[in-house]
Amino acid sequence: MAEVDVNLDHVIPTTIIPTYWAKLLVAFVSFVCFAHSYDGDFVFDDSEAIVNNKDLRAETPLGDLWHHDFWGSKLSSNTSHKSYRPLTVLTFRINYYLSGGFHPVSFHMVNILLHCSISVLMVDVFSILFGGLQYTSKGRRLNLAPKSSLLAALFFAVHPVHTECVAGIVGRADLLGALFFLLSFLGYCHAFRENNKEGAQFSTFWVLLSILLSAVAMLCKEQGITVLGFNAVFDALVISKLNILEIVQKVRHKDKSLEAINYNYYYSLNAWLLLCPWWLCFDWSMGCIPLIKSVSDWRIIALAALWFCLIGLICQALCSEDSHKRRILTLGLGFLIIPFLPASNLFFRVGFVVAERVIYLPSVGYCMLLTYGFGILTKHTKKKKLIAATVIGILLINMVRCITRCSQWRNEDLLFRSALSVCPLNAKVHYNVGKNLADKGDQTAAIRYYREAVRLNPKYVHAMNNLGNILKERNELQEAEELLSLAVQIQPDFAAAWMNLGIVQNSMRRFGEAEQSYRTAIKYRRKYPDCYYNLGRLYADLNRPLDALNAWRNATFLKPEHTLAWNNMIILLDNTGNLAQAEAVGREALELIPNDHSIMFSLANVLGKSQKYKESEALFLKAIKANPNAASYHGNLAVLYHRWGNFDLAKKYYEVSLKLDPLAPATKENYNLLKRKLEQLQTNSV
Repeated sequence: MAEVDVNLDHVIPTTIIPTYWAKLLVAFVSFVCFAHSYDGDFVFDDSEAIVNNKDLRAETPLGDLWHHDFWGSKLSSNTSHKSYRPLTVLTFRINYYLSGGFHPVSFHMVNILLHCSISVLMVDVFSILFGGLQYTSKGRRLNLAPKSSLLAALFFAVHPVHTECVAGIVGRADLLGALFFLLSFLGYCHAFRENNKEGAQFSTFWVLLSILLSAVAMLCKEQGITVLGFNAVFDALVISKLNILEIVQKVRHKDKSLEAINYNYYYSLNAWLLLCPWWLCFDWSMGCIPLIKSVSDWRIIALAALWFCLIGLICQALCSEDSHKRRILTLGLGFLIIPFLPASNLFFRVGFVVAERVIYLPSVGYCMLLTYGFGILTKHTKKKKLIAATVIGILLINMVRCITRCSQWRNEDLLFRSALSVCPLNAKVHYNVGKNLADKGDQTAAIRYYREAVRLNPKYVHAMNNLGNILKERNELQEAEELLSLAVQIQPDFAAAWMNLGIVQNSMRRFGEAEQSYRTAIKYRRKYPDCYYNLGRLYADLNRPLDALNAWRNATFLKPEHTLAWNNMIILLDNTGNLAQAEAVGREALELIPNDHSIMFSLANVLGKSQKYKESEALFLKAIKANPNAASYHGNLAVLYHRWGNFDLAKKYYEVSLKLDPLAPATKENYNLLKRKLEQLQTNSV
């Protein structure tokens, strides 16, 4: 049995050491920690990566997944994030297909089960890291560290920093990457067996399988490729039994600039999240972490503490006379550092500075070092019950924190508001709170948060765009124009801001400038159906019907389900007396969007004017069935019956329409005409 296991006798009772019990316990604990997230909504990045990602839908060929990034954009596009995770997207697509649509429960359950599976695998991984590779004469691997492997796996299973990966559905990329990382490592270990008679045995099959699994890990999350580096370290230390005292790492350093200081500070924050995962945030960008601008900044102490601990551990890993200690510390540091390298900004810049999801795998190294530390403490102290109580306390506190953090990830309102106390200087947090409030219709509160986001980050063009939109809807056009003009000045290729600026200018009756803004938006985003739709509205206001029809036709070509563009075409053709063409457009629209009640209504109006009463009646009734509270639907059906001569039904539907909208002037006028007609008929009959 490994020495670290003997030291943990007072922490873990021997009755639960059998491997199957250990794995059941780890699985149960990990499930309890994160089960509360099972019925959460799609939140934050889930909207773009899942709900709005066309790669999940059946109409997108499977082959496109290999040419698109994680968010569904072409890798060759300038707007692509270049995050290549086709296998993760494939699992989302399977989820979508099996659940029959975007039902978040099935997506969340897969994430929870993945974390449980990874936590169970950690029992085997830690048993190898702590106890090494030793086999029986029959080739079965011995578990020489059952207690330490169980404790470390429990630390991993309940760590609150994993909440983002488990409760946030896009975190599946990290979960799958970690799963295949561990399988690749275990496969590599399986390739080397010791036999008492024949010595070390090598299996080419398992090595090739390990390499294949590392490729799968990489296609789930880029970080997965680092398993090759860790396997190499493991090979050197455990299989080849190299002496690492003579290994010297050559690292190219930049000059000691403030940028380097800031990156080191970010490393210390990641370390702090592992040590004290209490202050967690869905996003750490945009001013959440103020830059260190002077060497007198007190946060330099965090850098010193980080490097003091790391250097101390590295010295022990290199110079300790205890080979077992050297091996454990080196493997623990390897698991802590190697998977973190792609996110370290050392080799290339990445799109974040601190992110909880990227320390999912590095936390394995932390849990290993923490377990080893408790083993050392129990060896050198007489207060072994206090150590045991501390371990249990950490596990219980972390479990409680996992459950409460899962509650915050259940919907966007709770998630975004939870970040306000952690990162009050983060403009993106205020932006997301504002956006969530705007979606709920609370424009006044949304304006307050958008203004704060712009104050914190004066170049935050998306906040300016959304704030400008709300002000436009509230008819505060002057300030809306100023904000949107500033947004396109800061980011000239911001197509959405150009379109919204055009809408504001159109409302201010500055038609020439509005047309130019729309054209600029289309210049930067050629496939922009909403912009073509608004351009068509501008041409309609300018009494340029042909240009309007062309613009709306472009909108429906780019987005066949663009209901507003179809309806405007039908109405414009109807109003200009082109009933046959209006009917043709309406029928074309219904073929593409057969269940859209607004198109049924528009086409029914055209058919009624063409005296195709029976077909018009059928469409009106179908539209009313789909949307029974639309007063205009009942009112126009009444007009049809009125024109058709069916006065009783006309009276009935006029009354229903007026009940829904008592102030509708046209309906009141038509109803009064009908009543006079009925009175006249009654008089004549008498």
